[in-house]
Amino acid sequence: MAHLKKYLNSHPDDYNPAVVAYLAALDHIRTVSPTIADTIIQELQDERTHLKLIASENFSSLAVQLSMGNLLTDKYAEGFAHHRFYAGCNNVDLIEETAQNELLQLFKCQHAYVQPHSGADANLVAFWAILMHKIQNPQMEKLGKKSLDELSKEEYEQVRQLLVNQKMMGMSLNSGGHLTHGYRHNISSKMMQAVTYDVDPQTELLDYAILAEQVKREKPLILLAGYSAYPRRLNFAKMREIADSVGAVLMVDMAHFSGLVAGGVFEGDFNPIPYADLVTSTTHKTLRGPRGGIILCKKEYSEAVNKGCPLVLGGPLPHVMAAKAVAFKEANRPEFKTYAHQIVENAQFLADCFIKKGIRLVTGGTENHLMVLDVSLFGITGRQAESVLREAKITINRNAIPFDKQGPWYTSGIRLGTPALTTLGMGKEEMAEIAEIIYLVLSHTQSSIIQKTGLPSKAAARVDPLILEEACKRVDELLKRFPLYPEIEI
Repeated sequence: MAHLKKYLNSHPDDYNPAVVAYLAALDHIRTVSPTIADTIIQELQDERTHLKLIASENFSSLAVQLSMGNLLTDKYAEGFAHHRFYAGCNNVDLIEETAQNELLQLFKCQHAYVQPHSGADANLVAFWAILMHKIQNPQMEKLGKKSLDELSKEEYEQVRQLLVNQKMMGMSLNSGGHLTHGYRHNISSKMMQAVTYDVDPQTELLDYAILAEQVKREKPLILLAGYSAYPRRLNFAKMREIADSVGAVLMVDMAHFSGLVAGGVFEGDFNPIPYADLVTSTTHKTLRGPRGGIILCKKEYSEAVNKGCPLVLGGPLPHVMAAKAVAFKEANRPEFKTYAHQIVENAQFLADCFIKKGIRLVTGGTENHLMVLDVSLFGITGRQAESVLREAKITINRNAIPFDKQGPWYTSGIRLGTPALTTLGMGKEEMAEIAEIIYLVLSHTQSSIIQKTGLPSKAAARVDPLILEEACKRVDELLKRFPLYPEIEI
């Protein structure tokens, strides 16, 4: 038990119980699988030595992490609180209800469902809950039946056919939407007829008047709002009005900005809760919880949503629900509001720093936690930028810009976000330094091959070793001042 003994010897009277638990777990894991223990430690070291600017990632608290490492993982609990298909679920019931109650307080919603394993799962449950509530149940009432089991084979097939090929409309991947919003290779476009909407090619902003016209032409069952790489707020009052014009269900995927809603940054027309019929989210981005998903909905959809199992999900993950409950309680604290506002302040300041250096940002800036930089100015692709920045100890991800000529794999852009760095305590001074480092690296990056087409090369890129050395030193200096989990000494 090397790590724990070393820590206790150096802190005989003032040890941190969370650190003791963390190190004891690592030491015990090592007795079974040294490879896994070493990899966990290496990931910690990697995270400590690289600036995390991936917009969809964050750093959860030790309390959240420790909540997942226990015997709750062994318990089956299909169903929902007090309505299980297994015995012995009274403790899981309490955990699930605790997580739900924290969410109800946090978002002031009518119903909360905390079982989804991911944001994609949450969206699937929401899609099918809408189909059940709007299509299946009314049709069964017409047939005079209350349960699917009461239907004959012919009646069941009649109902099933009505569920197939309903129309949904979400923001295209090209414009910053998510894979689960109707992308051709995703299940969302295979179970439903997916129609997508785009941003304006000139402004790269969502034009609500154009969207309203498209919705009236298409008349979707589901109008889906939300994004993965759109750096602006959405006006949900307008989205509600557009959905109502054709009797559509308004569903919002707030996976990226749920923490900004919880923290009171997105208020009024920009808070989806009062306007949407169903709202889905992940719990690990700006909300700073464990990897997982949630659904918030109006009461009328609660019965269908609660049937996520057996509808789409398998057994819920009680250990992850416990971690969600802890994270939601953390988000209900006053300091979380300060944190959420700081995320956006950091993002906007960082974006301004890039703009001052002549870098083009998609939509010309940001109103949330993320920004998308067009790196074609440097004669490179997003994939090349991602690679060289990683060499410089900066972790970002490549991302397509609207109507990207480089396609979704190589891309012309990179996406940056500030949630994780804000968790570390960084502010405007650090954002300015980070912008300087990124500009230094990208402005000294060259493609190995120059294409005759004039487009950036899809080959590897290289940076002057002296430039990389300088960038790495500057990153090291930043991270020395803002260490990750400083209480953990390994």
